[in-house]
Amino acid sequence: MARCGDITYLPTDEGRLYLATVIDIASRRVVGWATADHLRTELVADALQAACRRRRPAQEVIFHSDRGCQYTSGAFADLAERLGVRLPVGRTGQCWDNALAESFFATLKGELLSDRAWPSRAAARSAIFEFIEGWYNLHRLHSSLGYVSPAAYEAAVAA
Repeated sequence: MARCGDITYLPTDEGRLYLATVIDIASRRVVGWATADHLRTELVADALQAACRRRRPAQEVIFHSDRGCQYTSGAFADLAERLGVRLPVGRTGQCWDNALAESFFATLKGELLSDRAWPSRAAARSAIFEFIEGWYNLHRLHSSLGYVSPAAYEAAVAA
């Protein structure tokens, strides 16, 4: 079972809201995410914990990320080990090691932001929730999945 993740930000009138994601590579579903007003390791740790709570993997998970300090920190490595997650961190300067996460962020920003800032971090977080949980995971069609949504793809695989 493989997952990937990364961090991006959304502009708000209160300052940046950072978003960390964990995406199931097979289904393209965002299985964990977290937001914060900082880039500390807790942000990516919260996203990984959310993914593990939501999915409770029975087998080892391989988690691909870039070489950002949050993902290479000792605290994140310790958390991953406790959760049964293996961290084969990508090579320096190789963005395609984490291309799926980058593609998700391009989709999020293209379909949600429309070159505007949100009035508050709370408003941006609410919009992110609606986008991920109400649209992207359930209804957004993916050419790589045969033009079905992540939820529909998972349902078909489980059947």
